[in-house]
Amino acid sequence: MGMLSLPGFLSCGKKKDFNLTNEKDAPDSDENSERGNWSSKSDYLLSMVGYAVGLGNVWRFPYLTYQNGGGAFLIPYTLMLALAGLPLFFMECSLGQFASLGPVSIWRILPLFQGVGITMVMISTFVTIYYNVIIAYSLYYLFASFQKVLPWSDCFSWADEFCSKTRIVSDCNATLHGEIIHANYTFITSNNLTCLNGTINYKPVQFPSEQYWNKVTLQRSSGLDETGRIVWYLALCLLLSWIIVAAALFKGIKSSGKVVYFTALFPYVILLILLVRGATLEGALDGIEYYIGSQSNITKLMEAEVWKDAATQIFYSLSVAWGGLVALSSYNRFHNNCYSDAIIVCVTNCVTSIFAGFAIFSILGHMAFVSERPVSEVVDSGFELAFVAYPEALSKLPVSPLWSFLFFFMLLLLGLDSQFATIETLTTTIQDISPRVMRKLRLPVTLGLCALLFLLGLICVTQAGIYWVNLIDHFCAGWGILISAVLEIIGIVYIYGGNRFIEDIEMMIGKKSRFFWLWWRICWFFITPVLLMAILIWSLVTFSSPTYGSVLYPTWGTAVGWCMIIFCVIWIPIVAIVKISKAEGNLVQRLVSCCRPAANWGPYLECHRGERYSHIVDPKKKKEHEIPTVSAFVY
Repeated sequence: MGMLSLPGFLSCGKKKDFNLTNEKDAPDSDENSERGNWSSKSDYLLSMVGYAVGLGNVWRFPYLTYQNGGGAFLIPYTLMLALAGLPLFFMECSLGQFASLGPVSIWRILPLFQGVGITMVMISTFVTIYYNVIIAYSLYYLFASFQKVLPWSDCFSWADEFCSKTRIVSDCNATLHGEIIHANYTFITSNNLTCLNGTINYKPVQFPSEQYWNKVTLQRSSGLDETGRIVWYLALCLLLSWIIVAAALFKGIKSSGKVVYFTALFPYVILLILLVRGATLEGALDGIEYYIGSQSNITKLMEAEVWKDAATQIFYSLSVAWGGLVALSSYNRFHNNCYSDAIIVCVTNCVTSIFAGFAIFSILGHMAFVSERPVSEVVDSGFELAFVAYPEALSKLPVSPLWSFLFFFMLLLLGLDSQFATIETLTTTIQDISPRVMRKLRLPVTLGLCALLFLLGLICVTQAGIYWVNLIDHFCAGWGILISAVLEIIGIVYIYGGNRFIEDIEMMIGKKSRFFWLWWRICWFFITPVLLMAILIWSLVTFSSPTYGSVLYPTWGTAVGWCMIIFCVIWIPIVAIVKISKAEGNLVQRLVSCCRPAANWGPYLECHRGERYSHIVDPKKKKEHEIPTVSAFVY
């Protein structure tokens, strides 16, 4: 009996007890001594929350809510979470945990689609280049906040004649001798006249924060054609951000899993502080009403654009189809409850988005009150919210450097969490290709990868850098990910087999009733693929050439963007052709062969394979089972 249980016992990472391995660095608690496991479940959950909760939760969701009917937007948002976001999230978490493999090697499940995994990694590589540039922007503003007077609080020496803290009236209508006249404001004031309501025109001015962003932070050129020089202080901030990432990942998940206790949790503390401070300001209620209050418009739900925005926001905010969920989940223990994890992370992500909206809009409402403008004129999204509108609002608060520091520190932490997971996706891919190299040279490989990505990112800190950041975001973070997601769910559900995949999940979390799986079957087989296809088609139909504000991109710039996304997705057909060409038989037989799981597909450790995957032969463990002295340890 002892002999029968020994091979399974050995294959669960306990070999170290018998001195049959040289892996002295593997912790005793690791179930998988070769790849390693998360030190604790909380390490994993916080890493997943940090990956999913990013900058988009702060600078995109609140704006979408305001734009799409306020509180009414939460209805399509919640439905899209249940119908598209959560099913795909659960699928990817289960997939990575089941096979303990990264986003490329996981396609042993369906060799024909292995190019999908490569596409995910390629897109993640492009995105991580510009994402760290945004972190560098946050660092720059963080350091700039260490001054008595915020440098963007007024029109200082760097400003031009269009800079103004308040709106300047240009002309208006007034009543003179019983007649309505139209005159410039100088004439109106010199004659002690009063402008009629609704007739005032303002001069085109820029607030100090906008000019500071363009003239000082970015030193922005006229367009992509004018590269200019490297902005040295942004380059240093970019270097520092990569040093932070490398330092957090020098031991892989063992080190990053500890860092996230701070980087994933502290942003919530800052959000709470900003919310409490914002709620005490005059005009805060106006901002919140624009966000989710009395301005809610239920009729907006009749517009297809609202549902498309809800689905897109859920899809991107949960970080599905980027490869990171598979990579992070691959370090779980086999019997971890990935079902409850998926629900916890998804709900946390969505609640964070809603919570962040209150913190953002309360302070923007105060800004509108102070500047005597409607809230709609101070609301923005993306870079304009994070580095123009919100800094402008913070500069109007008492002790403004403190609030500015807290806000940009929060942006820094939110960005770093997502960056940790993306880099871990790349290193996991390398580990799956060459486990021995990563086991012995993890630190040099991580440092080398970060150094290479830093050098590639230098183009994004030139005077034309913001145009490159916007270009990569426009192409690589768009429908390329949707293509990967559509192929992923079609491949697993319709080719590998949805019911077969459910049996795989039950090997990890235990047998569940038919009723339990009813919802997931409906989503995986029908609703989620249809929704993803609809979003993909919509994105392709409504695709437009990139612009940054009013600046148009040159033809060659748009061509470069197309080349980037083509380079990412071209691997899907290339790998499929290679796999088919290497298979045996006629074309149909080759296709059928490539649509079957590889011979080594299944749970990573032998003790978890059971009868369903007992056919797998692991050559690395074969010799260990033949060691003649093993019986001495049994008796």
